Amino acid sequence: MNGRAPKSLVLVTVDCWRADHAGFMGYPAPTTPFLDRVAAESLVFPNAIVTGAPTYYSFPGLLTSRFPLSLGREVVGLAPGELTLATVLEKTGYETAAFVAANPYLSARFGYQQGFAVFRDFFVEEAARSGERQHAAQTPRVRTRFNQRLAKLAHGLGPVGALYDELYFQYCQRIAAPKNETWDSLRRFPAADVLVDEARTWLASLGARPFFLWLHLMDPHAPYYPPPEAIEAMGTGRVQPARGRYLNESWNRGDLGPGRVRKYRDEIVRLHDAGIRWVDMQLARLVEALRTSSQWDSCVFALTADHGEEFLDHGGRFHLPSRAYQEMLHVPLLLRVPGAGKKLLSDAPFSHLHLAPTILDAIGIEPPPEFEGRSYWPQVQAGAGWELAVSESVGRCTNPMEPEKRLGSRVLAVQDRRHKLVLDFERHTEELFDLDADPAEQRVLPEDAEKTIRVRLLRTALQHLERRDREPKAALVLAARVRQIGLEWSHSEMPSETQAT
Repeated sequence: MNGRAPKSLVLVTVDCWRADHAGFMGYPAPTTPFLDRVAAESLVFPNAIVTGAPTYYSFPGLLTSRFPLSLGREVVGLAPGELTLATVLEKTGYETAAFVAANPYLSARFGYQQGFAVFRDFFVEEAARSGERQHAAQTPRVRTRFNQRLAKLAHGLGPVGALYDELYFQYCQRIAAPKNETWDSLRRFPAADVLVDEARTWLASLGARPFFLWLHLMDPHAPYYPPPEAIEAMGTGRVQPARGRYLNESWNRGDLGPGRVRKYRDEIVRLHDAGIRWVDMQLARLVEALRTSSQWDSCVFALTADHGEEFLDHGGRFHLPSRAYQEMLHVPLLLRVPGAGKKLLSDAPFSHLHLAPTILDAIGIEPPPEFEGRSYWPQVQAGAGWELAVSESVGRCTNPMEPEKRLGSRVLAVQDRRHKLVLDFERHTEELFDLDADPAEQRVLPEDAEKTIRVRLLRTALQHLERRDREPKAALVLAARVRQIGLEWSHSEMPSETQAT
């Protein structure tokens, strides 16, 4: 420790929450009325940038202060024995707990339980419930085989295939779907109130020791099934569960291009925004508990997201790793530090790489030298700034559960206060954007434009790619690969019926 009394820490991460859908970032819809009040007494980073997207490329930067590909493409998650925000605080004497809303990439399988005395990812419980819902909704096998044969025949007749797909989709949604659905029965992940209830119970059990509480909330994540109270709180009128299911299934159709799903966009965004509002409503309950127990004024409260979400901004949906646009990389970030007050922060990109060491410094603990990022807490207090942010992913890795998909080419983005350079090694493209003149990134600058800026960002990209791993990381890579081999062996020994689920 650095001599100051350590403060407790509450870290809340929200899945699929882009910066421009937060009220305290200027969004006009009422997604965050409570958090807007918290932001008024917090440090709000106007340009927080993730180290990679989606979740499995974002969280190494958030919790371990390293780039997602630093241990190689094969390693997904945290390596056994890797230093994290949680392990540092646990060794310092903190009580630690994590409640994660059934995101499979943040499970114990990928090492995220390390450093937490209490770790509930809800994954086993939610997987079981999902399996029960899917089993109950299955159509008879004979009908399924008949439909498969009919679809194959229709697709052999040119345009008839598309017509068949549409008719069968409408049949499934309007006729064959269960009739008594509720928002709760449709929801894929546990809602924020479930996790906040667990967190409040845990907080009430603590003594005087400082604590670290991590909540990861999935309410804005697809499929978008917010509680009806959140929909009503948004003031956009009621939506029936059947309509919500129809919208989500339509939005998820791979056979429809951007033009044909655009008519659903506004309604889908409203459901997504209602998920954010539910997070806001439940975090109000969490902070109320902290205030009641007199813990609020002695803890740091950090709130951010692991990545954003695309709503046809560039013709895409959801959050694919090949998309390096700002709707994916730019996320909300507020940091409430008792006694720090509210300051005007630099609008230069602040990388999540630096968040863990900055938080440790703010709560009175020296960041470990193993972290790749650095603490910017002195700069925050002095009103100084920072310069560049780097984000990376493997563009084809849409499912890291399949190891072969991890080995594709990198997508690398480097940005400063005004410009962003995106290098896609799969497509062999180099795109430079002027984020001031073109914040929506609709116009790639000509190759001969802004040569000085382009060279500077390219040099940063090259330095990033040529970075040599420090010696201790070799052991981490080996441990992570051994763990992966063990997981693959155990998976191969499962009965085939278990593998299918």
